Amino acid sequence: MSSDLWDKPIELMIDSDHFRSVANSRDAIAYLMSSWPTKGGKSFSAARRACLGAIDGKVDSATAKRAFIRAAMEAGILRP
Repeated sequence: MSSDLWDKPIELMIDSDHFRSVANSRDAIAYLMSSWPTKGGKSFSAARRACLGAIDGKVDSATAKRAFIRAAMEAGILRP
């Protein structure tokens, strides 16, 4: 099993006082599928594909991380 740990976790805003840290593609896909504020959209779909690809070893983890960041920005939940 390859390591998919991102170089730096991504912080997401759950609400004004709560945050969630996402450190790898497995965490990211779990959050995308269970807690994402809006399902669908170009960035959401791209992040889902990239993270699943990273879990399968077909996409490098940096690509998955970038796709996840874009989706979080589009959803307005990326912590500044």
